[in-house]
Amino acid sequence: MEKIVKSDAEWRAQLTPEQYRVTRKKGTERAFTGEYAHSKAPGTYACVCCGQKLFDAAAKFESGTGWPSFWQPIAADAVATESDWALFMRRTEVLCSRCDAHLGHVFEDGPEPTGLRYCMNSAALKLVERKAESK
Repeated sequence: MEKIVKSDAEWRAQLTPEQYRVTRKKGTERAFTGEYAHSKAPGTYACVCCGQKLFDAAAKFESGTGWPSFWQPIAADAVATESDWALFMRRTEVLCSRCDAHLGHVFEDGPEPTGLRYCMNSAALKLVERKAESK
């Protein structure tokens, strides 16, 4: 996979201010405000920055946290993780493996079969609904 690297100005021109704040500056949208927090539409969630497929809607579940949550990525190499100590506690940050966009964090309190909860920001995702995928 080829990495996508753009200048700060290029990302700013491509993204909305909220998408830029979340994906390029490691921001977090407020709970229960994101477009996909309660979405049940079938499809694939892609990176809003580069379009890489990240999560299938079939792996989405209601975590009660106010953010879209998934129990696994679409492929093991679709996302990357890094340790995050930003709030004086250890968390695991989730990034798009293709463009390094900040997506959210992963926690070990999710449902079976993985036991993981990928807690993502809607602003970092773009849903490609199943009917649109088949065109």
